[in-house]
Amino acid sequence: MDRLIEKKRWTLKKILWISGTSIFVLFIIYYIIFGDKSSKLNVEVDKITIEEVTQDIFRDYITVIGTVAPIQTIYLDATEGGSRVEEIVRKEGSIVKKGDIIVRFSNTNLILDISNNEANVSRTVNELRSTRLQMEKQTLDTRSQLLQLAFDLKDKERTYRNNKVLFEQKHIAKEEFEKSQEAWELTNERLKLFRQSWKQDSIFRLTQIKTLEEDADRLQKNLSIVRKRLESLEFRAPVSGELASLNLEVGQVIGMGTRMGTINVLDSYMLKVDIDEHYISRIVKNLTGDCEFSSKMFKGLIKTIYPEVRNGRFTVDMVFTDTVPNNIRIGQTSRINLELGESQKAILLSRGGFYQSTGGQWVFVVDPSGSFATKRNIKINRQNPRFYEVTEGLTPGEKVVVSSYDNFGTVDKLILK
Repeated sequence: MDRLIEKKRWTLKKILWISGTSIFVLFIIYYIIFGDKSSKLNVEVDKITIEEVTQDIFRDYITVIGTVAPIQTIYLDATEGGSRVEEIVRKEGSIVKKGDIIVRFSNTNLILDISNNEANVSRTVNELRSTRLQMEKQTLDTRSQLLQLAFDLKDKERTYRNNKVLFEQKHIAKEEFEKSQEAWELTNERLKLFRQSWKQDSIFRLTQIKTLEEDADRLQKNLSIVRKRLESLEFRAPVSGELASLNLEVGQVIGMGTRMGTINVLDSYMLKVDIDEHYISRIVKNLTGDCEFSSKMFKGLIKTIYPEVRNGRFTVDMVFTDTVPNNIRIGQTSRINLELGESQKAILLSRGGFYQSTGGQWVFVVDPSGSFATKRNIKINRQNPRFYEVTEGLTPGEKVVVSSYDNFGTVDKLILK
C-alpha cells in the first residue's frame, strides 16, 4: 500500500542560496549607504612631488630682476638749429670731463645774426652818444639864453625904477613910464616861461637818454647771448662721465632740440627693476631688498616708483644704501629679494605646480598611511618665491601633493603606488 511522503519545506541548498543572496543584497545596500563613492586615480609616487607642511618664520618678499643703470643720465640736445657737423672730437663710449669738446659745428645763419646784433648795438650806442652831445649843446645854449634874459630883466627893472622916480618928479611923461613898466613885466614873464620850458625839456631829454641806455644794455645782453650761441658751435660736455651714445655723422645738419646723445654719470649706480602689477599696491618708497652680485648680497632701497604699467609690469629705481659692488657694469643684471613686509611665524607649504590648477583653494592631502591622498579645501594668504602662507585647512606635519594637478582631472582621491 502506497504512503504519501511529505515534502520538506527548507532544504539545505535552499537555505544556502537564500543566505548568499541576502548577504549580497545587504552588501549592496551597505555600499550604497556607507561605501566610498569618490572617484579615484592610481598615481605613481615617484612621478609626483610630496612636501610636508611646516611651521616656521614666513619672510614676506618677492624675487625680481634688476638691471644696472647709471645714477644719472644727461641727454645731449641741440640748442642751435641749422648747424652742420664739421668734426666729431669724442667717440661714442669714451670717458669725458666737464668742458671737453665733443663735436664742432658750423652755422652761417648764426654768424649773420651775430653781425646784425653787433651792428644794432653800435647804432644804438652811437645814437646815445649823439643824444648826449646834443643835450650838452642845448644845455649850454639854454643857459646862455637864461643869462641873457636875466640880464634883460635887470636892465628893464632898472629902467622901470628910474622912470618911476622921474615920473613922480614929473620929468617924464606917463606913457614913457608905463612902457618901461610893461617892458620889465614882460621880460619877467618871459624868464619864468623860459625856466619852465627848460625844466620840461630837461625831463624829456633825461627820459630819452634813460630809454636809449636801457636799449643799449638790452642789446648788449642780447649780443652776449648770441655770442654764447656762437660758443655752442663747439659743443662741450656738460658733466663728467661716459659718452654712452652719440648719434651724429660728419656733414649732418641738425635741427633745434635734436637728441644728439647721452652721457652717463658714473659717480654711482642704481638698479632698474620691473615688477608684476599684482604688487603695485604694496610697493612704496624706501622698501629694502638684498641685491646679489658675484654671490654677495648688497642692500638696496627703492627711491623712485614709476606708476605707468606696461605689459603687466611697472618699474622702480633702487639705489645702494651701503656700498656699491666692485667692477659693476651698466646693463648687468642682479637677482633681488625685495622685502614687502615684516617676517612672522606661520604655517608654510612649499610652492608647486598645484597652485596653477587650483588657485590655492584646495590640495590633495596624503593620508598618514601613505597609501592615498584626498582633496581638502584650504586658504592661502601671502606667498614668497619658496612658500605659501596657509591660514586654514592644514596643520604642521601633514603631507601634501604640491606638483601639478593638470593630469588628475576631477578625481577626489589619489591612490598612491
